[in-house]
Amino acid sequence: MDNEVLNNEEEETEILTLTDENGVDTDFEYLDCIPYEGKEYLVLLPADEAATEVVILEVEPVDEETENYLSVQDEDLLNAVYDIFKERYKDVLTFEEE
Repeated sequence: MDNEVLNNEEEETEILTLTDENGVDTDFEYLDCIPYEGKEYLVLLPADEAATEVVILEVEPVDEETENYLSVQDEDLLNAVYDIFKERYKDVLTFEEE
């Protein structure tokens, strides 16, 4: 595959493969990185299924080249980050209300 085709595909969708604590790899579509209260949170969409719910993970820097992604258990924090995401993309995406 030539670089031009590869670059066009990367602009459309960025896929991250994350490995969980059991060694299982899962692909996610990168949607955004949201700064909130001094931390950063990744907003991802599972890539292997017809997912309708995003996944929000806290970015934990390890060193200059490495970072961990932690699940967020605090419902209020998840809602706050998701609200920022919805506001950023309100003119681009359609969100279902629960």
